[in-house]
Amino acid sequence: MAGQAIAERELTLADFDFELPPELIAQHPLPDRAASRLLHVAPDGLCDLRFGDLVSLLDRDDLLVFNDTRVIKARLFGHKPSGGKVEALVERVLEPTLALALVRTSHTPAPGSRVLFAEGAEAVVEGRRDDFFVLRFNRDVLAVLEEQGHVPLPPYIGHPDSAADVERYQTVFAARPGAVAAPTAGLHFTPGILDTLRVHGVQSVHLTLHVGAGTFQPVRSERLAGHRMHSEWYEIPPATAEAVNSARRNGRRIVAVGTTSLRALESAAMDTGEVRSGAAETTLFITPGSRFRVVDRLITNFHLPKSTLLMLVSAFSGVEAIRAAYAHAIAKRYRFFSYGDAMLLERAT
Repeated sequence: MAGQAIAERELTLADFDFELPPELIAQHPLPDRAASRLLHVAPDGLCDLRFGDLVSLLDRDDLLVFNDTRVIKARLFGHKPSGGKVEALVERVLEPTLALALVRTSHTPAPGSRVLFAEGAEAVVEGRRDDFFVLRFNRDVLAVLEEQGHVPLPPYIGHPDSAADVERYQTVFAARPGAVAAPTAGLHFTPGILDTLRVHGVQSVHLTLHVGAGTFQPVRSERLAGHRMHSEWYEIPPATAEAVNSARRNGRRIVAVGTTSLRALESAAMDTGEVRSGAAETTLFITPGSRFRVVDRLITNFHLPKSTLLMLVSAFSGVEAIRAAYAHAIAKRYRFFSYGDAMLLERAT
């Protein structure tokens, strides 16, 4: 479809669909994080590289922004007092003993229902917020998850979590527990690559956005304007805000490591164009036509068909550029999704 034809009509969910051979969905990480491939999507074309080549694409003045969220073992298996099986996916820890969770069971649990876990841990359903249940635990939620929880691997990964996933579905710079999905662009970085970037003079800063289960929720509205984006918590330290704003004032490029870093930065700059420090919630839904105030370059993985993340990267680099990149990646047998390969995108406008 011609770019002009796209510009003349409203984009719909069907515009972000594509056929992906199932064997290209990466089920396991590569033995070496840095062995992933890297597709550079530039205005003048596509370039096939290795992730270790990233340093050659960055300038000393570029500022990398990482998301230091830490994936928690958010999936719990338990049972009702009657014996029925229950699966809970903790979306967010609200208080030490209170959490929001998706709950899968044979019948929708009513307020006051109990869920029993191992070692005397249990939770009572206090109510509901949209798709999530409010669970009151009898112990510290994070402690229960660390003892009994499972790595919340995405639904397209077909094997149960293992000890390898505990390490590899986590960035090497993860620091603040709270995510139920990994900021997957960061999974490619190794201590060696980070050291090389520092030696090269590339600066980096961190923020935190706790990725929620909503990142895997499908877009149910054919019209993009009808989709309600899930809410995610983020926090930008004062030093990070100052570094980003200073870099922008001096004409330096801001490189977001992952769509989560990009969403946090753009959310924090929506009012004035200056990135504000502090904690907030974001429901920012980025689609073609959205204006980018902060980020100039984006490191990201390949995203699911019809997903909000595919819409985000299409907004960033252009619908036709992303279509061409994905077609190229499929033809060249790139590995897709969380454990897959990466792209470096340049902002179209």
